[in-house]
Amino acid sequence: MVFPLYDDNTDRTTIPYVNYAFIALNILVFVLLQRLGTDLSFTYSFSTVPQEIMTGTDVVTSSRIVEYAGQEVQIPGLGRTPGSVYLTLFTSMFMHGGIAHIAGNMLFLWIFGDNIEDRLGHVRYAIFYLLCGLIASLAHVFTTAAFAGEQADMLVPSLGASGAISGVLGGYILLHPSRRVTVLLFRFLTQVPAWVAIGIWFAFQLISGLGMLGAGSQQGGVAYAAHIGGFLAGLVLIKFFDRGRGTETRI
Repeated sequence: MVFPLYDDNTDRTTIPYVNYAFIALNILVFVLLQRLGTDLSFTYSFSTVPQEIMTGTDVVTSSRIVEYAGQEVQIPGLGRTPGSVYLTLFTSMFMHGGIAHIAGNMLFLWIFGDNIEDRLGHVRYAIFYLLCGLIASLAHVFTTAAFAGEQADMLVPSLGASGAISGVLGGYILLHPSRRVTVLLFRFLTQVPAWVAIGIWFAFQLISGLGMLGAGSQQGGVAYAAHIGGFLAGLVLIKFFDRGRGTETRI
């Protein structure tokens, strides 16, 4: 498995204010609103729930006991979502399930997001990021609806910045395929082109995503459909957002 540590930023000419803001917002939400992941009431009210998105109706449930990996686990009930349930498609991309979850996502965003913002400009990057995250969330919802093993799968909430960040990776691999990325590759520290680092990551998502078909939308608690959908969205959208970019002033 490949784990990126940092990339070559010697040609970056702007300060990635938007990328920094996204990282800060994710951390603030996790620390102050989710209380380091312990405030399940907030988390289960603002996460994306496939059934809510498909029906447009807020779903409130009681906590329940489910069997996971041979053990009985208590799952908190879904809370009431203030306003439209469709807002959770955005709120969910700024929440995380734990410290490891947010740490990994923010590392990827720190490494790859600044170069995309430098290329697109601040405003275009912000729109690109949010749109990729939205498409990733919808990919997860529709995949869940199509392959859910049982109705209960439609009530499993999803959250995290992974879908939007996957879109950033999709844009990065097209704009900077040969940029050197320092990675841990099978416990060895080395440098590889971006297309290798991101390509290995995407291959893992694709293989894992195919393995989930017929077994619900999530495998091991990971919404691979969101990762794949976000990445493909980034591949397509970057061509439109980067169109006409040259030496002009970047806003």
